Amino acid sequence: MFKNNVQQFDLWRSGSDGYHTYRIPALAVTKDNTVLAFCEGRKQHRSDFGDIALLVKRSTDGGASWSRQSVVWDDPGNTSGNPAPVVDMESGAVHLLMTWNRGDDHERDIVAGSSQDSRRVYVTTSKDDGMTWSSPAEITGAVKQSDWTWYATGPGHGIQIRNGAHSGRLVIPCDHIEAGTKDYYSHIIYSDDNGAAWNLGGRTPLPQVNECEVVEISGGSLLLNMRSYAPGERARQVAVSADGGMSWTDQRTDPALVEPICQASIVAYQNDERAAGSTLLFANPASASERVNMTLRGSRDEGATWPGQIALNAGPSAYSDLAVAPDGRILCLYEGGESHPYEFLRLAFVKFDAGQ
Repeated sequence: MFKNNVQQFDLWRSGSDGYHTYRIPALAVTKDNTVLAFCEGRKQHRSDFGDIALLVKRSTDGGASWSRQSVVWDDPGNTSGNPAPVVDMESGAVHLLMTWNRGDDHERDIVAGSSQDSRRVYVTTSKDDGMTWSSPAEITGAVKQSDWTWYATGPGHGIQIRNGAHSGRLVIPCDHIEAGTKDYYSHIIYSDDNGAAWNLGGRTPLPQVNECEVVEISGGSLLLNMRSYAPGERARQVAVSADGGMSWTDQRTDPALVEPICQASIVAYQNDERAAGSTLLFANPASASERVNMTLRGSRDEGATWPGQIALNAGPSAYSDLAVAPDGRILCLYEGGESHPYEFLRLAFVKFDAGQ
């Protein structure tokens, strides 16, 4: 399934270009085949709170060469993060969903309801393949319930549904915490008008899941792949939607996708010879105990089995995002390092056998 000629290089290295740490990768391939790579630029330390900007690099040759990084959004002193891009293949616009909070509000305080401000949701749009971006617009009121505390978009890419009754819908995977129970849930937000307005979709029926990515499978159905906190288990959870993400069913653990409780990435490999969504690709640190062993897996039966795999980095590794390059190669932008998982953001190119 995968050919053993992986090419890799560091796209960001922590401590360079004015930032202490680069984290939280996301990828998008535009309608005109520009590859966009996003991440958080953490200015002062490695932690999830503080002064954090959202950055982007562009490639117009399929990932062979890259622009210098530019800032998508920087609210000095505060946290702008969780990049979740989605490309509207009808208009060509790239929408970047993201979250904001005060830099001095920690996650534990936001969850407890004792923070100075809330976790807010924003969107910015580029109509020139990521060269410029609109002023971030807040959409919190449309996509976050009043009894939710913590909220996160992605992190990682969203999708546009290609088939079925909801063809054209833009879908962003998200998660939240309920104020009363403090339970974690995954959910989606969506747009049916090319990103002009965003709405709240359905959440998972069961709690103890959060960071997630979504992929289209047969007939326009969706598969949600989620970070799991289920007691006694160290594997991803999945759920299915037959109504464009408005409701989710069949939530279960996928024991083949072991995880140390970490973010992961999933993408459909599309080509003319196979049905949309029939080949799925998945990347995560494939370990039940620690963030190591970044591994790319493949499934030809929409996630029922995962027989193909290739290791990208046996050492420390954490978050990732996947995309399919214009030439058909798989792109994986992932966190990794030699001594800890957050030393670099590395871009891997993997050749994939798309035949039967």
